[in-house]
This record gives sequence, structure tokens and C-alpha cells, in this order.
Amino acid sequence: MDIKCFHCGLDVPAGSHYQTTVLDKPQHFCCPGCLAVAESIVENGLEDYYHYRSEFAEKASENDEDILEKLSVFDDDLILSEFVGKNNNTHEIQLTISGINCAACGWLIEKQLSKLKGIVQVAVNVSARRAIVSWDSDLLQLSAILKHIENIGYHAKPFQPEQHEASYKQENQAFLKKLGLAGLMTMQVMMLNIGVFFDLFGHIDEQTKQYFNWVSLLLTTPVLLYSASGFYSGALRALKAKSVNMDVPVSLALSLTYLSSVLATFQNTGQTYFESLSMFVFLLLISRYLEHGARYKASQLSANMLEYMPTMANLVENKQIRPVLAKSLKSEQLVLVKAGELVPIDGTIVDGQGQLDEALLTGEFELISKTKGEKVYAGTVNQLGTLTIKVTSTLKHSVLNQINQLQSQALANKPKIAGIADRFSQYFVAVVLLISAITYLVWYQINPEEALWHMIAVLIATCPCALGLATPSALSCAVAHLNGKGILLKRADALEQISNVDWVAFDKTGTLTEGKFSLSQCVNNTDKRDEHWLQIAACLEQYSEHPIAKAFEDIQCPYPVVNFSTIIGKGIKGTINNIEYKLGSELYMEQEIPKSLQICNVFLQANNRVLCGFALADKIRLSTIAILETFKDKKVTLISGDAEPMVCAIAKQLHIPDWLSKHTPEQKLGVIKKAQKDGYTVLMVGDGINDAPVLAQANVSVTLGVSSDLAKSSADVVLLDNSLDKINLVFNIAKRCKNKIKQNIGWAIGYNILVLPLAVSGVLTPWMAVIGMSLSSLIVVINSIRLLK
Repeated sequence: MDIKCFHCGLDVPAGSHYQTTVLDKPQHFCCPGCLAVAESIVENGLEDYYHYRSEFAEKASENDEDILEKLSVFDDDLILSEFVGKNNNTHEIQLTISGINCAACGWLIEKQLSKLKGIVQVAVNVSARRAIVSWDSDLLQLSAILKHIENIGYHAKPFQPEQHEASYKQENQAFLKKLGLAGLMTMQVMMLNIGVFFDLFGHIDEQTKQYFNWVSLLLTTPVLLYSASGFYSGALRALKAKSVNMDVPVSLALSLTYLSSVLATFQNTGQTYFESLSMFVFLLLISRYLEHGARYKASQLSANMLEYMPTMANLVENKQIRPVLAKSLKSEQLVLVKAGELVPIDGTIVDGQGQLDEALLTGEFELISKTKGEKVYAGTVNQLGTLTIKVTSTLKHSVLNQINQLQSQALANKPKIAGIADRFSQYFVAVVLLISAITYLVWYQINPEEALWHMIAVLIATCPCALGLATPSALSCAVAHLNGKGILLKRADALEQISNVDWVAFDKTGTLTEGKFSLSQCVNNTDKRDEHWLQIAACLEQYSEHPIAKAFEDIQCPYPVVNFSTIIGKGIKGTINNIEYKLGSELYMEQEIPKSLQICNVFLQANNRVLCGFALADKIRLSTIAILETFKDKKVTLISGDAEPMVCAIAKQLHIPDWLSKHTPEQKLGVIKKAQKDGYTVLMVGDGINDAPVLAQANVSVTLGVSSDLAKSSADVVLLDNSLDKINLVFNIAKRCKNKIKQNIGWAIGYNILVLPLAVSGVLTPWMAVIGMSLSSLIVVINSIRLLK
């Protein structure tokens, strides 16, 4: 039976041995070119290309240049549409990067990629082993970015939850293998040397001691070459980039110990330190392994929504139900969700009713009843009932995926204190290398035999690993805690500024109030019936997304509307029966509002005449009073675009002394800028509908709820369940996180200052230094994990 090439579909020659695993099955290829292309597709996490292709690819050339040309397919927008976000010419992708060991690795990757022309921003999350890269697509291609990361010794590919988990497991297995070898060899070498030190075998002559030294050398060499390889590769990457990191002093200490012991063995004179070297590597690996596990735990909690990312869906097509990949669903398709199943996509219920668990979005575990016409979100769980859902957005653009991306971006924005710590650690390593050299020279004059030993103790004891973990570990845990409570933090550096807030501005509609308007009165200024103007208003509002539109949704809309448009912060307009109508606030009206309409807050105008007014009532949120009570020590201002009577009534009801009415978004922006100019640190709380410039200008901004344009929101914090009282939790976590970072940095610096004189003076031996350094790093991570509680 003829075998076809899996890539191009041509016959595979008899005896061909070109094959690799694709889609979890061994596949055959006709030539090295097709094999190379397929392996690149697999390695870049793009195997779904083979799921969705409609025909075989062209045969790949065996020429290397042609192969590289074929691989440029991965720069095509159609292939990368699943992974790459776009904003004009700027592209953004989230990458999984393997080989990251400490904060210096992230710093190195950021520094090296920033040198590429076209890079807009690089942010590496060390804890999650991920990076967010933004670049100008006119100047740079993704393939060049991936290649540059490979050139500095790391491996990057587009982030996918399943592959990211597999990458962690692979690294974990590698850690265990290296740790196991180091532990086994350490026991053997220690057994031999304990016998020599204490003469457990009776009188041991020099020839036997020399034999034990050679056996120890044989046992220690694989520890250095394999178990300690991670320290050397990390040091080489740093030196290649003309920098230093934590692995440099460790690698130098291990090399000097090994070389001096080898020299003593060959010359049969002096002291060997094979048992100490093996123990150093073993203890260092234990420390790195525990840090690896702790950082992974924090990053998993921080990204716990990934486990809810749906993979399969029941597509309803031609009255038939068939399983499909959730990410293949398109708008307007119908999906069936049975009881107990994950909702696979964002959509609207077209049939059925259910009880949904939206805890992953809101942090609240109460079931929510939903029926026809209501929205549902990917990743939530339908606990009861059967739903038919019409898809409104693809999985890539779902609220769940947007939250995951925004959360990753949050950890990319480091507080100022983090930048200071990163820079300090770089200089500190250089200082450590200088002090260790001076230590060697001084001790060489005092006691040459101890000089090398004391220098090694200095190199190991003062390695700033704990300093590198101080900030990222605390930030990861703080973001994880907030996420678990239904609070999405988009900028981690906002946590630093929240602690300094002393001026709080609130929008009214949809923020202090629920934004669920009801029509309480229609004041007619004409001879026509009220019903006529209500229908005109309803026809216009059916095209609006503003909360006010809901007050008119139950009114019949008999007239078609043309030339509809929205004036942000003012109102809407449209043409009905060749008459242009304007519906909105007093600021939008061209004529003075008649006294009879002063009690209204929405007005209808046509032909330069205010025809009628509508009084809309809004309900104050239950959580509003509680949050205002906690802001007694801060300056609080209510800023609204509504009419004065409405704003004044709400302000009096909530006991807010400072309030401003009839403010456009531009005027609100001016108020915020003036407050900042006066020296205030401003927190703005708004619904994000008309206040994007204001939210962006404030030092810290908070918005409520989940909307379709969540990813484009200018707010720093999103309260997914619309509970204002959770702002208190944000303030609390911000304060605790800041304290934890200070504690971690204080401990890391204090420990190094304490042990440095002990190591230089010879009091601290190398094995003590290893234990101390390991414990110092673990204390920092454990202290940060307390933020999860």
C-alpha cells in the first residue's frame, strides 16, 4: 500500500525514514524539506494548521534556504490569527519561554529583545515563564523574534495552556533527574571522604587516599557536567549579553572548587573538595527545585482561569449536533450546552433557561438564573437546564480570554520598587565578584591554603537570588488573590499607587447607581400624545448601548430610523420620517429647557424645539454606602454629566459634599488634571462607557462589570461582579503587597549584609553558605505566598 506524505500528499519513496509525531500520531514524509516544515509547525505549537487545512501543502524544497522560506508561513496573519493580537501596525503575542531560572533570565530576555528594531515592548513574567511581546509588524516579523530568543539560549513558542503545562512538567522532570544524580553521587562521595576524614577503615595509607580521590573525581564529574549545567548555561547567557546574573558567582565558585580538587588529585598534594562540591550542587538544586514549585503554584493560582478555557463544543447545524473544537466556532453559529457542561463561547441564549455558575468571573459562588435573550460567557458552568446559545464572538475574543491576556499584562508592568531591585541586583553581583577577589588576595597573604575556600564562601553566600524573587513572587500572589475574588488587575504597578490615593472621584450613572433606569414620568410640551414621543424615543434608543436605553426597551418601536449617530457624553440623534431628532442631556439641546421640563433629565428635540422631557430614576447600589464610609479620610467628589437636580439629590442622599453636574468627558478630564496639579493622587471610579479619557488620566482607575470592549478599557482595575465594596479589598491587598515587597527586599539585602563579613572573615564555610542562601530564597517565596490567604 502506497504511503502519502503527511505534509504535501506526494508518495513516500520506498525505504524512506523521514517521520515525526504530528497530532499525537507518527506521520511519514517524502523528504527532509517536508519533515523540517512539519517539525517547525509542531515546535511552534501550530499543529492545528493540519486540523484546518483544506488541501495539502506544496512540496518543501530540500534546499535550506527554501526551507527557511517555507517557514515564513508562520508570519502570515491567517496562521497566527489564533495567537497574535493586532492594534493598527502593532502586533502582540504571549509566548511560553522554557529555560528561565530566575529574575535575571527575564531581565536578560527583555534587554536583548529590546535591541531589535521594531520592538515596542517586552515584558517577561518569570514566575509564569511567559513573555508578552509587542512589535511593529512593518519593521519586524515574529519569526525573527523567536530566532533571537533561541540565539540567547532560551526556547519560545506561542502560548497555549496545554503546551505550557507540558513545558512545566518537562522542566520539572529535568530538575528531578539532575537532583537525583547529584544526591546519589553526593552520598557516595561523602561515604568515601568520611572514611578518610575519620579513618573509619583503620589506618589508610596515602595510596588508598589517592585512590579514593580518583573515585571521587569520577563520581563528581557528572554532577558538575550534568546536574550543574543549568548554572553554567545561565552564566554563559549573561556573559554573552555582556552582563552578570546570579548564576555567574555560583558557576565561578563551582569551577574553582572542581579545578583545585582536580589539580590536587593529579599532583597528589593538597586538599580535595569533591564531597563539598557535590553537596553544593545538591543543596543548590534543592533550593531551585523548591523555588520552581512555589513560583509555579503562585502563577497557576494567578492564571487559574486557564483551566476553564473550553476545548470542545456541541455545534447545532441542520438540526444535527456534532462535537467541534471551541476555538473553531464563529459568530451566529448555534451551540447546545447541557446541564453540568462548560459554556464553550460567549453568546446569547436563544432557547432554554439555566442556572449558571459564574464564579470564575465574579468570585461569587451563587448560581445565576438566565433565560432567553441574556448573555452567557465562555468558561462559566451551566449547572441546571439545557441552553441553546448563539455565538456572539470567537473564543479568542471572549471575555475569558481577554481576562487571561489582561492579567498577564498586569504582571508585565512592574512597580518602581521592582525596577530598583532589578538594577540593584545587577550591580550587587559585580560588587560580590570584586569582594570575592579581594578576599582571596588578602587570605592568600594570611593563609594560602584557606584563601580559595573563603573566596568560594563569599561567592555562594552573597548570591542575590532572594533579591531577584522579592518583587515578582509578591506581585504574582497579589494578582492571584484579587483574581480569585472577581477582581481583574490590569496593571500590577497600580498596586503601588493605590496606597497613595487621597482623592477619589466617582461617576454617578452605572457606578454609584445601578445604571438600571426606569421611566418615572414623561412631560409633554406639545399637543401630541405622550405615547407618540415615547415611541420616537424608543426607536432612537434601540440603537444605543447606553444604560438609559433600557428604560425604553419595553415600548413599541413602529418607526424606522436612518442616519443614527451617538455623541459621547451628550446623547443620540437620528432621522424619523424625514425629521432629525435629538435625544439626550440638557447639554445636547440647542434651545433653553422650559421651566415645565426642569424635573426631567433626558430631553427630545426636533426643528429647534424641545418637544418633551423624560424623568428617569436610577437605584443606588447596595455597596455604595459601605464604600463611601471607608473613604471618610479622603477627598470624595461626585462628577456627572446629568442635570443638577438629579446629581444634587444623589449627593445629598449619599452625604457627598463635593459634586459637579452637567460635565462632559472633556470637563471631567479637566477636573482630574487640576486635582493632580494640586498634588493629589487620584482614584477614578467609573463605568467606562463615556469616561475612557478620565480613567486613563487618573493615577488609578476602577471600572465595573464586563463589557464587549473590556480589552480596550482604560481602567486599571475591573470589578467583575460590580460590587463597589471590593475596592476595599484592592486597597488592602495593595497595602499588604507593598509591605511584602519591602519585607522581601529588606530581608534579602539584610541577609547579604549579615553574611558577607562572616564569609570574608572565614567564619562561614561554603556548605553553610549554600544552606543559608537556599533558606533566604525560600523565606522570600513563602512570605509572598502568605498574600494568597
